[in-house]
Amino acid sequence: MPDFRTNGMKRLLLTSLELKVMNSLWDKEKAFVKDLVSEWPEERKPAYNTVSTIIRILEEKGFVGHQVVGRSHLYFPRIARSKYRKSSFRSLLEEVFDGSLTNLVSTIVDDKELSREEIEKLRKLLENRASK
Repeated sequence: MPDFRTNGMKRLLLTSLELKVMNSLWDKEKAFVKDLVSEWPEERKPAYNTVSTIIRILEEKGFVGHQVVGRSHLYFPRIARSKYRKSSFRSLLEEVFDGSLTNLVSTIVDDKELSREEIEKLRKLLENRASK
């Protein structure tokens, strides 16, 4: 299983295709390759062998495990989505924003039009955090 601690963390960011497969697997909790392939829209559906290869790569990286069911493999995530998100966020924060949350939030606010509702939610989150 990958080590997702901050100190000495082996940075294992997923490619977009690996992340698509993992998101499907996290949603389903357990799945055969054919189940994962069926998640794609027909016009962009990858070949079965492509998804099978991605699953094997994810298994080598420690993200996925499997159990043998007859002549097939039933795959399951070995790391929680929340743990991967936290690890990816830490990596992004450190490597792209020099560890500065202010730089990150500033980029988000400048780049994305936020609704009044989103601004209010962010304000409340910050106020709650400040009061702790």
